Amino acid sequence: MTTSRTKPPETLADLRVDIDRIDGELHRSLIERGEIIDRLIAIKARQGGGSAFRPEREASMIRAIVRRHRGALPLDTVEGIWRVIISTFTYVQSPYSVHADFSGGDAAMRDCARFHFGFTTPCVVHMGPAGVIEAVARAQGDLGLCRIDSGPAAGAWWRGLVPPDAPKIIARLPFVERADHPAALPVFVVAKPLAEAAARDTDVFAVATERWRDGFPAALAALGAEIDGNAGDAYGLSLMVGAPGGVGKERIVAALDGAGAGGARAAWIGSHAARYSHAP
Repeated sequence: MTTSRTKPPETLADLRVDIDRIDGELHRSLIERGEIIDRLIAIKARQGGGSAFRPEREASMIRAIVRRHRGALPLDTVEGIWRVIISTFTYVQSPYSVHADFSGGDAAMRDCARFHFGFTTPCVVHMGPAGVIEAVARAQGDLGLCRIDSGPAAGAWWRGLVPPDAPKIIARLPFVERADHPAALPVFVVAKPLAEAAARDTDVFAVATERWRDGFPAALAALGAEIDGNAGDAYGLSLMVGAPGGVGKERIVAALDGAGAGGARAAWIGSHAARYSHAP
């Protein structure tokens, strides 16, 4: 009779049996997830369709994954796996391409696109954010990646998001911000305006004013807002401002006018989930 005291020690073969069992369970779970997506597609077809992109739900899922993660497996791996699962099943549900601005360099943007969207989703190269925005506007359901700091050559690229029917910001990546992130390039994801499922923690505005005033950052910080972009254009100066949802463009304009802007004008150009920081 074998007791706990006489139980033979584990062998490598025993551990490999457990690993094979877990791998099989993971694969079966992915297959089951795919079958649920098939049912979801059928339901959406009966209800008249709807966007496959759910920025608010994605943010909620990734936050939950980070909070419950433990053990030796790096968070980078876990986040990357789930990003690929989410993006690939979205592609299965409704095929799309990712248009990316490579004008600031190839490596960082390619890492960003592949980490967040995997290899199944096609990545289309553009040399500037204007080309990305135009391509997304023409497409049925594509996404665009625009560097938040696109450099002087890009100018006030966010003004291309101002017209009501133009693409809008729907996400900011990387969502889980940390010092050693393998795809750390800060980008905005743009898409055709979402009728539902948008994340509205942070609203983003394009603000036109005559010229820069040193009091702008402090005036906006008093509202919990910050300047994401700053460039001269034909209108004088254009700012890209992120503010907590609910602040509204009227308060943004009032804060800047109070800091000496004089006649500032603001237009909503999208929204995204609140930035989520993680320290190991």
